[in-house]
Formats: sequence, structure tokens, C-alpha cells
Amino acid sequence: MTTDATHDPQLRSRVDAANAEGADFPIQNLPLGIFSTPGTRPRGGIAIGDQIFDIAAARAAGLLTGPAAHAAEGETLNPLMAMGNDSAAALRAQAQALLAEGATEALPLVPMSAATMQVPAAIGAFSDFFCSYDHTLRGGRVSRPDSPVPAAFKWLPIAYNSRASSVRPSGADVVRPNGIRGVSGGGATFGPCTALDFELEFAAFIGPGNALGTPIPLSRARDHLFGFCLLNDWSARDVQRFESTPLGPFLSKSLHTTISPWVVTAAALEPFRAAAPKRHEGDPPLLPHLDDPGDRSLGHYDISLDCEYTPRGAARGERIVATHLRNLYWTLGQMLTHHASNGCNLGPGDLIATGTISGPEDHERACMNEMTLGKQPIRFADGTERMYIEDGDRVTFRARAQREGYVPIGFGECTGVVLPAPAWPTA
Repeated sequence: MTTDATHDPQLRSRVDAANAEGADFPIQNLPLGIFSTPGTRPRGGIAIGDQIFDIAAARAAGLLTGPAAHAAEGETLNPLMAMGNDSAAALRAQAQALLAEGATEALPLVPMSAATMQVPAAIGAFSDFFCSYDHTLRGGRVSRPDSPVPAAFKWLPIAYNSRASSVRPSGADVVRPNGIRGVSGGGATFGPCTALDFELEFAAFIGPGNALGTPIPLSRARDHLFGFCLLNDWSARDVQRFESTPLGPFLSKSLHTTISPWVVTAAALEPFRAAAPKRHEGDPPLLPHLDDPGDRSLGHYDISLDCEYTPRGAARGERIVATHLRNLYWTLGQMLTHHASNGCNLGPGDLIATGTISGPEDHERACMNEMTLGKQPIRFADGTERMYIEDGDRVTFRARAQREGYVPIGFGECTGVVLPAPAWPTA
């Protein structure tokens, strides 16, 4: 897959909002999602400006034809994901021709403001990686001061199996969890989390995937990375600290995961491919199965990410994180190949996430745990302070793929408001 006419920066859309400077969804993007409107079933759509191009309605009108459009019109994108990136690219090109300036066909458009977004796939499994060196180092200095970066970190992309059932689309409220946490002097107590945090992450939906027992070589990994979104791995830090030895986090991570609902396809991101992050001097060599010339040269993406935090009652949010995908030590292709290297089967619609994307600079600390270190609160312009997330606070992620000579594209918002913990049932 390479850049082509669909990436032409001169292209403009019939939808005016798609041509606005800074638009997330210009005609060069056209991400896929699942939406519903009052009284209708969830169905596939394509984001263009502030509108949704209704795939099912376009097929019914004879505007979209072929197996890819048929696969994308239903209640999940799994059938299209199973077909792979070439099919998604063909659908994108077909839709682009209809949405371009100068086309005359009547379009079935739904205002985004009138739609409810759904999780775009039936997620069979969700694996969360741990791929930022700086995030690992800062956290390790607190929890593992004698060995802050695990020995395995530079040999393999570390990950754990998270909870697919609690993944929700952007905008869904996040209920503060109850959990067990340690108390000073020993012992434990159960109650509402007192150290709720966010983690700014990037995620990929799996495409065709592999059969059980059949690894995916790194040279073919990109064929199975269907599309991408933003992900907030809400984390109960007090629960996490107490429960994580020896098997790692459990209830501290499974409470809620927010994703941006639009899947930006591999084809749309083609102009923004970049070299893999440089390894540190003295690092061990890559093991052969995690090394590939194509992945080294173009296995990454030029994507900036940020977090806006809005304290309860504040008139507006403030940007408290500005980071970049280059702060990952491993590429998404390496993550996928490692995941399948033992023969583990990955299926269409499975989700893999990068882990917190922190960098070396203070403004690149991509979770509150790193920003405050549990000691120094974040101070906002109006004097409000936060050590961790309080009830009524909103956390919003955004990201942008950008490179000179191409129209920048976005991912939409990944946002959620925290609600109070429920009272524990007495019967």
C-alpha cells in the first residue's frame, strides 16, 4: 500500500465542514464507524466533516456497490475487517469519489449531532501493551526502584490481556469503581477508588488475523493492522498498587476503557508512515523475528496526541499533555508479531493498545501518576488542583497525523466524564 490520488492535498469535499482548516475528517481521511439514530438500528458510516455518510442508505440507493460496502453496512465492522486493508481502501476510494467537490449524486448524510456512536467492532479480545520507555522508567522508579525498567522491556513488547467487555465509545460516562486498596500499617479496605487516573494510548483494530498455531511474520504485520483509534485506559491506581503482585493489574484496569469511535484506516494513514523509533545506545539487538527492514523504515506513524482536562464546574478545559507516537519503544507491527509469535490467534475486531505514550519531557507525561508522582498536584489556571481525577471531571484525548505536503487528519475525540462510585448493595 502506497500513497495515491486519494491523498491528493488539492481534493475538496461537497461537505463544507470537511474543508475547514483543522478538520479531523477531511476528504483525505474518511474513517469508518458504527452509528445509530433514534428508532434505527446501528449501521456503518463514514465520517466526512461534521456529517456521516450512511453506507447502508448509499448501498440501497445504488451509490456504493461491491462486497466491501456490503460488509461495512451492518451493526459491526468485523466483516469488513476480516476482508483486509485492500477492501477497506477500495471502499474509501469509492466513497471519496461520491463525496468530492463536483460530484452530483444526492448523498445520504446524517449530521453527527443527530447520531449516537457505537463501539465499531465486536471486540473478541483486548490486549494492552507497555511500550513507552519513559512511562516505564518513571513508574518503575516508584514501584521498583532497584530495577525500574524490567529486563524484558528491551527484548519484547510487554503486554497483558485486558477486558474487552468494558470497552465503550467516546462520550459514555465513567463510573468511579469500588475496589480493595492497602492501608498504612498493613491490612486493606474496600471502597470507592481514591486515585483514579487516565492513560493516553493509541490502539489498533486487527484485520484478517491468523489461525491458532500460525504466527504472523513482521513483514506481513501491516496486513493485519486494519485501522486505528485513541484509547483511554482508565486506571484505579490505589487498587492497582495493592493487587498487582504477582500477576499484574486486574480490577484496577477492567473498570472502563474509552475509545474514539471512528476507525482511521491504514490507507488514510499511508502518507504519515515514519521510521521506527531509535533504540538507545547499548540496547540489545532486536531478535530476528522482531526485526524487518520495512518495519525499521516505515513501521511507525507521525502522530501527535494530547489530553485536555476539564475540572468539574470549569468553563473550559486545559491541555495538560502533548506527546507523540515516536515516544513508543516498539512499533505496532512488532506488538502484533510478538502477540502472535507463540501461535496465539488474533481475530477480526480484536483490539491492541500501545500503553501510555509518555516521552522524556514534562509535557509528555501521559498520565496523572507521572505528572504528580503522588506528591505535586496539577494546578489549573483558576487555581484548581488535582492529584487524581475527581467526580465530575472530564478527560478528552485528541490526535493528529501531520506531514508537510499532505492534509492533516484527525481521529475525533476520546472523552468521558467521571461519575461517583455507586453505593455498595446491601442485599
